[in-house]
Amino acid sequence: MFNFITKRPLWVNIVAAAILTFLLVFLFLKMLGWITKHDAYLQVPDLLGKKTEEAIKILEKQGFEVQIQDSVFTDTAARGVVLKQLPDANAKVKINRTVFLTVNRVTPPMVDMPKLEDQSLSFALDILRRNHLLLGDTIFKTDYRLNTVIEQQYNGVRIPEKAKVQWGSKITLVIGSGLGNEKIMVPSLIGMTYNEAKAFLEQQGIILASVIPYHDAVIRDTAAAFVVQQNPESLDQEKKPRFMQSGQLMDLWISPVMINLTDSLDVKKENK
Repeated sequence: MFNFITKRPLWVNIVAAAILTFLLVFLFLKMLGWITKHDAYLQVPDLLGKKTEEAIKILEKQGFEVQIQDSVFTDTAARGVVLKQLPDANAKVKINRTVFLTVNRVTPPMVDMPKLEDQSLSFALDILRRNHLLLGDTIFKTDYRLNTVIEQQYNGVRIPEKAKVQWGSKITLVIGSGLGNEKIMVPSLIGMTYNEAKAFLEQQGIILASVIPYHDAVIRDTAAAFVVQQNPESLDQEKKPRFMQSGQLMDLWISPVMINLTDSLDVKKENK
C-alpha cells in the first residue's frame, strides 16, 4: 500500500485523500441522520378528555416522551383526564419529541372555609361560589337579623373560618327569619355611651338611623359620647311604655358630657 502511495505523483495522492475524506463525511452524515431519525415526523394524537394512564400509553407507543406539566382541579370535567396538551393535537413534530400534559386531579384539593356568619344570605351564596363550595341545607331560625347568616355548619356542626374543607363540599347555613309581628318595648338609652347604645340596639334588631350631636356639640370620641335624647322615646305622654317592632328605626342625640334630666326635657321642648 505504501509503495502505491509513494510511486504515484503527489497530486494523485492529494485527490485520492480528498475523495476519501468526502466519502467518509458523506457516510457519517447519512449514518447520523439514520441514528437521529432525521426527517422522521409524527402527528401528535388528540388526548383531550382521555384518562391520564391511557394518554401516556398512546404517546409512548407512538415514540413520544411524556411529561405531566401540571395537575389542576375543575369540577366541570371528569377526574383524572387530560385537560390540555402541548403540542396541540395533529401537530407535526419530530420523533422522540416530549408532549406536555395538564391533567385534572383525581382528588379535589382542600380550601379554606370563608366567613359567612353575619353576612346577608345573597352575599354568603356569592362567597360560597367563589370559594368552590356548595350550599347544602338552609335552616331558618327566629332572630332579628332577617336573611342574615347566623351560623355556618359542615356535617352538622359549626365550622369556623379558615378551617380546611374539601373543594365542592356542601355547607349548611342557619339564617335569621326575623321576629315576625312580635313587639318589643322601646328601650331607654339615655345615659348610655354611644357604643353601649349601638350594641343594645343591634341585639334588639332595631336599626340606628342617625346620630346627631346635641346642640351641634363638637364630639371627638363618638364611641364614648353619651346619649341624651332618642326618638322614639321609651314612654309616651301618659308615661306609658311605647312598643316597636324589630327592624324599625331609631335616632340618637349624643353629647361629649352627660347632662341631667332637666337638660334632656329642655331638648325635647326645643324639638317639638
